[in-house]
Amino acid sequence: MSASKRIVLSSDHAAIELRQAVAGHIQAQGWEAVDIGPTTPESTHYPDRGAEAARMVASGECALGIVLCGTGQGIMMAANKVPGIRCGVCSDTFSAKMIRAHNDANMISLGARVLGEGLALEIVDAFLSTEFEGGRHATRVDMIKALEA
Repeated sequence: MSASKRIVLSSDHAAIELRQAVAGHIQAQGWEAVDIGPTTPESTHYPDRGAEAARMVASGECALGIVLCGTGQGIMMAANKVPGIRCGVCSDTFSAKMIRAHNDANMISLGARVLGEGLALEIVDAFLSTEFEGGRHATRVDMIKALEA
């Protein structure tokens, strides 16, 4: 499958179950889920997990990324340290649409201790079904990119 249909998923130990549900959900929609774990409940470090997934998106190996931890905050912060990544935590579908439409986000972060599975899947659907609008938003995304230089 081409990289344009590949989505990397990663989490810490707190979000394994929700990550696996998201992976199954996106695969049912025709995406290739590249689930890089973890698979066991032993404590893991969300900065490592977020950075690994972010590197796969930044390199072009995967088109998009979905990362999860207890709140979604820590793993999002780690992912955003990788140049080229624009990741936002979303707890509602409107924000998921807007980070794609206005911010050209290439990753989304979810909190497994914040969201139920049903809402999490709706948020993922909103993120994946929305395209970047460009136009005036492209100028602002370019400004964000310039901050990395």
